[in-house]
Amino acid sequence: MSDVTITSFSVHDVRYPTNVTGDGTDAMNKECDYSAAYVVLETSSDLKGQGMTFTIGRGNDIVCYAINHVANMVVGKKIEDFFADMGKTYDYLVSDPQLRWTGSEKGVIHLATAAVANAIWDLYAKARGKPLWKLICDFSPEEFVKSVCFRYITDAITPEEALAMLKEKESSKKAREEEVIKRGYPAYTTSVGWLGYSDEKIARLTKESLQQGFNHFKLKVGADWEDDLRRGMLIRSIIDNPENIRDDRKNVDPKTIEGKNAGPTGCVLMVDANQVWDVSQAVEYMQKLKPLKPWFIEEPTAPDDALGHASIRKQLKPHGIGVATGEHAHNRMTFKQLLQAEAIDVCQIDSCRLGGVSEVLAVLLMSAKFGIPVCPHAGGVGLCEYVIHLSLIDYICVSGNMDRNVLEFVDHLHENFLYPVSINSEGRYNVPQGEKVGYSIEMYQKSIEKFTYPSGSYWVAIANGEHPDTH
Repeated sequence: MSDVTITSFSVHDVRYPTNVTGDGTDAMNKECDYSAAYVVLETSSDLKGQGMTFTIGRGNDIVCYAINHVANMVVGKKIEDFFADMGKTYDYLVSDPQLRWTGSEKGVIHLATAAVANAIWDLYAKARGKPLWKLICDFSPEEFVKSVCFRYITDAITPEEALAMLKEKESSKKAREEEVIKRGYPAYTTSVGWLGYSDEKIARLTKESLQQGFNHFKLKVGADWEDDLRRGMLIRSIIDNPENIRDDRKNVDPKTIEGKNAGPTGCVLMVDANQVWDVSQAVEYMQKLKPLKPWFIEEPTAPDDALGHASIRKQLKPHGIGVATGEHAHNRMTFKQLLQAEAIDVCQIDSCRLGGVSEVLAVLLMSAKFGIPVCPHAGGVGLCEYVIHLSLIDYICVSGNMDRNVLEFVDHLHENFLYPVSINSEGRYNVPQGEKVGYSIEMYQKSIEKFTYPSGSYWVAIANGEHPDTH
């Protein structure tokens, strides 16, 4: 592999018509076509690296344009030079001064950086014949620290502190790896609560999710509090009814529900406002939703407003409602401020909003130091495939705990990937296995060809007034 170089790349604007069924709809985003700005890195060998970043439709072309500029930086480079120091590789990707000026580790440029960085990590894992989570979990603490971007966050955590944390967990890594492979990683479902769903669909999906083994459920709120309360109480009436719970799921480990406002059956409800409120509106609105007994309110206000989140958290704490955010936190510096300001009860990393794995590792380390559980944002297209790797790294190497953690799951679009995620009968993610899996993000070529916008067969048929199959 020492002489293998990245020779070229291709970028694909892939859009899936989820708006047809109302999937992904919330108070802020009422039109959603789940989309992937997708890049394939070609090498001088048979090895390829796939990466993507997630959007919800229009604007995907802008991200694809930006990916072309970032990906140009890696053409002609030896892959082993990148792999030797992935922390430096991240620094290199964000170092172009002219690109950096248009968005210094945030916005469209950072989304593009995530796609390219994720593709390099995918290459790395495939070159070593391991899934990404296994690649990193097999790192020594020193190799792990070398892969992290610490610039701008050493006032929150230093490389020396990180090394000490990782060494403390090193001797017990193998046991945790064996446990999570056997049991799976805890998941929660958002599939029941999209804003565009009818009551009948919400009720049906909630009952089905209970039978699948889920005991954590998330509802989208923020358009109308009376409607939200009614929809939330509908879900509560179903998940709190012992008759709807499988017999083998009625004895829930209390550690998994501690501090989560679990109901009598051990089921937990969370709510998500997707940034629609000012600070005072968030507090007032959530007081009205107190009868739902939610574990947390997700994204109650602007994602960059650390002090606003801190104020909301302080005011909602007497009501037993926590605060979660991170889906749209642009970079590790935003997470640093959220943690330092004691603004969140739950940290929600996103595999594409952050600039790739090296930056994600930085946030995992900070969250562990501050004692905040990491419950990643997923759903969309490809995000579930990505983030199971990140949660496994957090559990096995960093936090050493999954009692308070749940990873979002949405049952959309997995059929478009060669190595899709799956959920076991306990409502947990199965652990990705196999030497070709990489970062689990490789799409079927037929899916790319069908849903590339606007030239793919699906979008051409739509332009001609036809009604093609959405799968």
